[in-house]
Amino acid sequence: MPLELVLIAICCVSASALPGLCMARSSVWGQRIAVAVMVGAAILGLAGAWSGFSLGKTPTLGLIWPAVGNSMVGLDALSAFFLFPIFIVGGLGSIYGLGYWPQRQYPGNGRKLCLFWGLLVAGMALLVISRHAMAFLLGWEVMALSAYFLISTQDYRQECRRSGWTYLIATHVSTLTLFAMFSLWRWATGSFSLQPVAGQAMSREVMNSLFFLSLIGFGLKAGMMPLHFWLPGAHANAPSHVSAMLSGVMLKMGIYGLVRFLSLLPDPPAVWGELILALGAVSGLLGIAFAIGQHDLKRLLAYSSIENIGIMLMGLGLAMLGRSAGRPEWVVLGMAGCLLHVWNHSLFKSLLFLSAGSVVHGGHTRQIDHLGGLTRRMPWTSGMFLLGVVAICGLPPLNGFVSELLVYLGLLRSGTTGGAGGSAVVLAIPVLAMIGTLALACFVNVYSAVFLGLPRTHAAEDAHESPLTMRGPMVVLAAGCATIGLAPVLVGPILDRAIANWWSDTSSVPPSLGSLAPLGAVGAVAVSLVALILALTVGLTLRNRRARRVGTWDCGYAHPTHHMQYTASSFAQMIVAMFHWALRPRMHRPRIEGPFPQPSRMHSHVDDAVLDRLLLPASRCVQRWFDWFHRFQQGLTQHYVLYILITVILMLSTLIPFNEFIARLFAR
Repeated sequence: MPLELVLIAICCVSASALPGLCMARSSVWGQRIAVAVMVGAAILGLAGAWSGFSLGKTPTLGLIWPAVGNSMVGLDALSAFFLFPIFIVGGLGSIYGLGYWPQRQYPGNGRKLCLFWGLLVAGMALLVISRHAMAFLLGWEVMALSAYFLISTQDYRQECRRSGWTYLIATHVSTLTLFAMFSLWRWATGSFSLQPVAGQAMSREVMNSLFFLSLIGFGLKAGMMPLHFWLPGAHANAPSHVSAMLSGVMLKMGIYGLVRFLSLLPDPPAVWGELILALGAVSGLLGIAFAIGQHDLKRLLAYSSIENIGIMLMGLGLAMLGRSAGRPEWVVLGMAGCLLHVWNHSLFKSLLFLSAGSVVHGGHTRQIDHLGGLTRRMPWTSGMFLLGVVAICGLPPLNGFVSELLVYLGLLRSGTTGGAGGSAVVLAIPVLAMIGTLALACFVNVYSAVFLGLPRTHAAEDAHESPLTMRGPMVVLAAGCATIGLAPVLVGPILDRAIANWWSDTSSVPPSLGSLAPLGAVGAVAVSLVALILALTVGLTLRNRRARRVGTWDCGYAHPTHHMQYTASSFAQMIVAMFHWALRPRMHRPRIEGPFPQPSRMHSHVDDAVLDRLLLPASRCVQRWFDWFHRFQQGLTQHYVLYILITVILMLSTLIPFNEFIARLFAR
């Protein structure tokens, strides 16, 4: 049975690091055993998920859960769809860790990383197959706590501890919100079971409350703006394969929660879809704008994840508008774009984070302006990063183009036919186009600054290529990006099954994706484009071999240095200035004083709009208030007796008038 295979895989990945805990800290065999078990369990889980696609909805299994009855798990096409990135990135990331975070070099935290990596994969897989609130929350909390310990792997670094603490606060706010949502769900339905609710079974007020609670709880986990404040620091400071798992997979658990829970609510109003569409547009536009202003390579990729979450939310918002307006073609195109972008983002963003980890491994820095010229020194990493850049920019012939095309088709179809949410859709189309343009500018900037030109520091000059254990997972992810881009017809039936499972109208069947989107033509154009690129490459190579090289007028550029080339900051300066109203960059200009001034440099910094400008200043104000209140806590007994006396007097002064009021009331 497919569900049993997935459950066995969950048990195996959760226990994959246990043998290593019984071995020495510096022993390599504990990590190797954990990787072998993880890869085997991932293959088993993928087989179960694929069987779930083939067989359709499988029977649920009951798990003993005291006080609330049996908790249930089940497997359908939607759950199987999200299981694929969980097990793919889980298996590949563990292999990558053999070269990037070897146990022998990191004896202090290597075993911890292996343990919580397996628990993270197990928690995400459990919540995806849950059909009961308690099982869902169990998987959610295992995922949340495991991610905290993975983010805090290097807990001896202050920045890492701060990022882990911020994430821990955010994830527990999310969990408490979900507790409130499921409590209201239990009150409204009489059960913790996650089953669709019939129309008119809930009042509109209860449905709106459930919707907003789910939007906050799941939006925090997904990194939706303005609830994204934990994401950049956590992804930047975690080990790179952990960052790939967090960005490529864990953020999608927020998207899964929204998709799953909204499918249970009947008759959604149009304002729900409009709100999700607007939040997606804001997340996409500001996410990529903040990414352009970053100097840290991994922090840039983290903000870019917010942009891609925005694209998924735009697809989901379009699907919700289609449910409200009774337009199945909007539902199919919007949900197909959302779900396919979940797969695509898990592939190309994991590829980019693993490539960034290879850069950190070989160049020993994450600062973009300290790199440069890595193509000659790290050709494999350069090629993989370039392929990920083409995919994330939504350019053919790779997979990012296909999912964004589906969202475009849905928005254009709904915008031209009018109806519910027409104005929101019309505004979303140019925003999506601007997101794509800014993404192209952002990643042209980062690729040219990191891999092209001349090395800017000695660390970049001494960079070296990564070992095979790191390059292998990158090649597999790159192959996945190319496969979906060149043959999108292969994912059409899979998307149809997942959308049919989300479809709430049992009286009709949703149209197939192939009838609404030209997937075959897109694949043919992609293959033709690849053939053209290969032909041009071969032709130019042969021509350059026959050409005779001679010196030309070099205009003073005969011996270039890294001081003559653009930095990432200067390249992005114009775009940062365009979004000055949101980014508010801080410029630190050089100070030239005296006849013999000291060396000085100019640099800029873009603070996070929510964490650095709102939450941290508010927390400092609260801390200052409590510091002032500490003067009353002197540890002197006579002071505490005085406080008690004052409290008793105040209580008596309020209690006596209250008693007189009660006596007069009964006297009447």
